Amino acid sequence: MKVRIEIDESVKEEEVVIRCRRMDETILRIQSAIMEQSEKGHYMMLKQGGRDFYLPVEEILFFETENKLVYAHTRHKVFEAEYKLYELEELLPGFFMRISKSAIINLNEIYSIARNLTSSSVVEFTRSHKQVYVSRNYYKALAERLAEKRRKL
Repeated sequence: MKVRIEIDESVKEEEVVIRCRRMDETILRIQSAIMEQSEKGHYMMLKQGGRDFYLPVEEILFFETENKLVYAHTRHKVFEAEYKLYELEELLPGFFMRISKSAIINLNEIYSIARNLTSSSVVEFTRSHKQVYVSRNYYKALAERLAEKRRKL
């Protein structure tokens, strides 16, 4: 495998191109590693008590709507976000996923899921007492995304 880096100061946005004869596990792992690196270092401006906070998105456990406002939950605090959930779906890195009409979660922070066949399942987060509900309509997609992450390890 050859690796080549071309420096072009006129480029407005970095681009990584992988040329291969066929898609295989090695190529998928390389793509995944590149995507993970590019997703690090994103910050989001959130509000709390009249103050603006700039937090790395990796610290956010989940976003949820309540009374037409969107809240960002970290392990110990809650902040107000100035985006709608559909806007966050477009802005957030790939390790976030919508799990109900009113919630988006950080897949990297899931500790457990208490499966409930008749109603919403409950997601618990690493090193936090906070919980959020996964609607039945989104559960299968969530399980598939988590299985995909497991295969990459």
